[in-house]
Amino acid sequence: MRFSPSLLDEIRARLPVSQVVGRKVALKKKGREYAGLSPFKSEKSPSFFVNDQKGFYHCFASGEHGDIFTFVMKTEGLEFPEAVERLAAEAGVQLPKPTERNVEQEDQRDRLYRLLEASAVFFEQALTSVSGSEARRYVVDKRGLKRETIQTFRLGFAPNSRSALKEHLKAQGFSLPDMIASGMLIAGDDIPEPYDRFRNRVMFPIQDLKGRVIAFGGRALDKDAPAKYLNSPETPLFHKGSVLFNAARARPLAHDRDRIIAVEGYMDVVALTEGGFGEAVAPLGTALTEDQVKLMWRIVPEPVLCFDGDVAGQKAAFRAVDTVLPHLKPGMSVAFAFLPDGADPDDLIRQQGPQAFGEVLSKTRPLIDMLWERETNAGPTATPEQKAALETRLRALAATIADPTVRSHYDRELRDRLYQFGRQSREMARTNREMGRDRGASGFAPQNGQKGGSYARPVAVADWKDRDRARLTGRPERRWPPPQPGMAVHVPPSAELSSLTQPVPPREALILKTVLNHPDLIDEHCEALAELVFTSKALGALRDEVLAIHARTNSLDTATLHTQLTKSGVAKVVDLVARTMTHASDRFAEQNASATEVAAAWHHILALQQREGNLMHALKAAMDVWDRDGSEEAWARLHDIKREIARLDAIEMDGPGPDAVNGETTDVKRAS
Repeated sequence: MRFSPSLLDEIRARLPVSQVVGRKVALKKKGREYAGLSPFKSEKSPSFFVNDQKGFYHCFASGEHGDIFTFVMKTEGLEFPEAVERLAAEAGVQLPKPTERNVEQEDQRDRLYRLLEASAVFFEQALTSVSGSEARRYVVDKRGLKRETIQTFRLGFAPNSRSALKEHLKAQGFSLPDMIASGMLIAGDDIPEPYDRFRNRVMFPIQDLKGRVIAFGGRALDKDAPAKYLNSPETPLFHKGSVLFNAARARPLAHDRDRIIAVEGYMDVVALTEGGFGEAVAPLGTALTEDQVKLMWRIVPEPVLCFDGDVAGQKAAFRAVDTVLPHLKPGMSVAFAFLPDGADPDDLIRQQGPQAFGEVLSKTRPLIDMLWERETNAGPTATPEQKAALETRLRALAATIADPTVRSHYDRELRDRLYQFGRQSREMARTNREMGRDRGASGFAPQNGQKGGSYARPVAVADWKDRDRARLTGRPERRWPPPQPGMAVHVPPSAELSSLTQPVPPREALILKTVLNHPDLIDEHCEALAELVFTSKALGALRDEVLAIHARTNSLDTATLHTQLTKSGVAKVVDLVARTMTHASDRFAEQNASATEVAAAWHHILALQQREGNLMHALKAAMDVWDRDGSEEAWARLHDIKREIARLDAIEMDGPGPDAVNGETTDVKRAS
């Protein structure tokens, strides 16, 4: 609604600035002005002044300046029309009535407000009735809610009936079309008789910023219900992407504390309110939207987004980064807080008390940290090309920020981080080289009491690479002892040979046979070979010993490699590899295979092993998430991974690698 200047002037004339401001700030008369402590910034000496004659306030501490409408908007988080309505009512000024074309729409909205309020009262009464005993057990016994909390949030119960609410509203004089328009009934061309949307559920009224009921959320009491939580549909009053649960109650407290906390669900908000965190809000069963972020920004400049500490919570946080990033403005951002893995706010407060959640809030992280973590963990960053890909992604993301000032600061900060990131990588490489020199020209120290034979695992391939692999892929880091100057860190392969009697994966054995017969491959693929995940401990130990020998030998041929492996005590594993791979189709792994033939097949089986290792780890993680929360998102992720594994198997069975020598194909089907 547009307001005429004369109307605004009339409201200003009837309400002195000192009267409006005096409700929030203790003012003292100083000459023609009033002085007080700033409501916008913590201070000990008054720097906030009000001048009724000129009709404005000014804060020297923060630079804030404005009239009565600005003050109410700034201190109460209201939109301009809401501030005008609030102050007009206080001043006794009649606002203009809607135009004729809006009368019908306004009449419908008024009817829907009354209908939804009547529904809320019905649900509240049902909770106290005989039929609401199970719902009371849930909110009181299971959730441990106090009576005052139940009343504050107006929790209720929807009876297990298709017509209980419909009949009640009909008796109250509401029409069937309005019941349907409000979302309280389900109707359709294929539904002969409209029926109650919410049945046998604990009910949570959803309110707008004025505290009016505009929708409901219902928590199923039947464990076999198709949806655990059910929200009202979109209606003339309710657009779920623009509303936050508990925003009306949280707003004044959030202003006082300069903090608003967004959590996942209704019960999280209720539990936090009981625990003393009444500034908590929640989206309505969906990922946080930009409208909901902007709503929080109207209340505080940096809302706290609180997520579970598991994989799903991290993914939700990363999605929030993309939602918020384009809309950042000077002084307006979000902070991220993460709960302990497996806990939600309700569990945390009930088991450990409010102070435990306070500790979570004390460890918030800024948005740029989350952006940096996501992108640096999105893929390897070891080579110049990989670092360039990281830089390209970061620059593209910074470019999405609409505000030019914020965008320029993000560009500068990300450039600084990229520089430090590259510097740390170079320092790590230099440290590894220096540690290698401490061990002698080969980079390794003999085992204590030995002049040769078994040597330490290569530092450059083993130590920092294992840590980097664990960070980038999520695979567990190998527990190699930390290298010390002059001290060997070799793990004897014999410690890993207990599984010799077990069948070994054919592809893993084929990879090692190829390396044993063509050790020149190690020069180019040393790091890739070190990163492979081997399910066979014996083969993994053999791989590690091959890398160690390669690292300390300037020129490695097949005969030298076999001799060194025999001295290292892994001859039995070498024999096992040789016996496993005897099929003619594996000719590229034989010593007499051509270099071109070997290269073509090697790249194929290496890529398969790399991808399968990542996929199997992802599969395990997805199964853990599915077992934990059983969400549709978790199931979709699990299904996608299984489908990719099946596709990979099909490629291996049906897609042999090219043979560039004779135009035929190299069969690696048996390497599965």
